[in-house]
Amino acid sequence: MSYEVESKRTIPIGENIFHMLPASQPFVEYPYNQCAVVGNGGILNNSLCGTEIDKFDFVFRCNIPPTNGNVSQDVGSKTNLVTINPSIIMLKYQNLKKKAEFLQDIATYGDAFLLLPAFSYRANTGPSLKVYHTLRESKARQKVLFFHPKYLKQLGLFWRTKGVDAYRLSTGLMIASVAVEMCENVKLYGFWPFSKTVENTPVSHHYYDNKLPKRGFHKMPKEYSQFLHLHMKGIIKLQFGKCET
Repeated sequence: MSYEVESKRTIPIGENIFHMLPASQPFVEYPYNQCAVVGNGGILNNSLCGTEIDKFDFVFRCNIPPTNGNVSQDVGSKTNLVTINPSIIMLKYQNLKKKAEFLQDIATYGDAFLLLPAFSYRANTGPSLKVYHTLRESKARQKVLFFHPKYLKQLGLFWRTKGVDAYRLSTGLMIASVAVEMCENVKLYGFWPFSKTVENTPVSHHYYDNKLPKRGFHKMPKEYSQFLHLHMKGIIKLQFGKCET
């Protein structure tokens, strides 16, 4: 199979990898009716959207964000699918040398699916497969899924035709796209690519830190204009600001 980005590189799919793939479509209740995609934007702080988010049939989250403790009143705690960027496995969990910490962190997601781009770059494969084996050995409740590289490649090409010509789509746009395919109704929370609100109040980049992405890697404002466009057409709903309590 060819890698998504390093498309000249290939990976042989032997029995060991083949057995990691689901034998049948893993989303039993597909298509889902009401889905929430929870981004990690600082706009979620003090939004009190947690209760509303937890009422959805299926909740998507990006890059194993915190949902415990006080933040849950703003971001909710329900999770059905959460993505993991392999760089988080390498940097935060030192390629799973910090296995106990990793297992403790993902335990908060119950029996959610963990979705990884194992076949985007060759460097992603090792850490992604390690996550699969670690969960297997630990008899963890979560199930690991891998993005098909052809799917991500086609998704990148599709958004390029809409003017999102970034080096890489953000995880948020990838997951919002997946949600539109899997669900009848999709609502986005925590998507706000600007450093200030409409009222000119400063906003942190994420609701849990203010770490900015690599410059030139993603095109967040261009992605956001696509979300606004879909919102205006009634294809998705965007939550702006606080939720009604």
